[in-house]
Amino acid sequence: MSIRVGRAVLAGIGGTIAMTAFGVWVVPLAGLSPMNPANMLAGAMGGSMFMGWMGHFSIGIVLALIYAALEPGIPGSPPVGGALYGVAPWLLAQVVVIPMMGMPLFSGSVPMAGASLLGHLIYGGVVGMIYGRALREEAPVVATA
Repeated sequence: MSIRVGRAVLAGIGGTIAMTAFGVWVVPLAGLSPMNPANMLAGAMGGSMFMGWMGHFSIGIVLALIYAALEPGIPGSPPVGGALYGVAPWLLAQVVVIPMMGMPLFSGSVPMAGASLLGHLIYGGVVGMIYGRALREEAPVVATA
């Protein structure tokens, strides 16, 4: 099976928008600091917000392309499988990326790590939903008697 690159890119953009909206607008409602990966990336890239946003969306697209390649082996419906996939980039971010940016493992607190996990589950669910739709649209129709 081939990867639908255009659909994966669209899924990555959609998932990144959903995750960012959750981190910026919903997380503060729980009394936590807003989570905006583009701001964190901008800080790591010399303060350029443009580069932070480009990096954030580029990462979201690349992760969606990886999801598209792995999708046939991921269990569950597309949104559930996507959410399961979202755990992997969350773990990578918490154990590798965030410490590389000078912050503590697992965002320094259980509530922040949990909010980040929810954001990544949302990202993956949206990616699975958008990318999985392409797979359903291409599925052959089987007539039953």
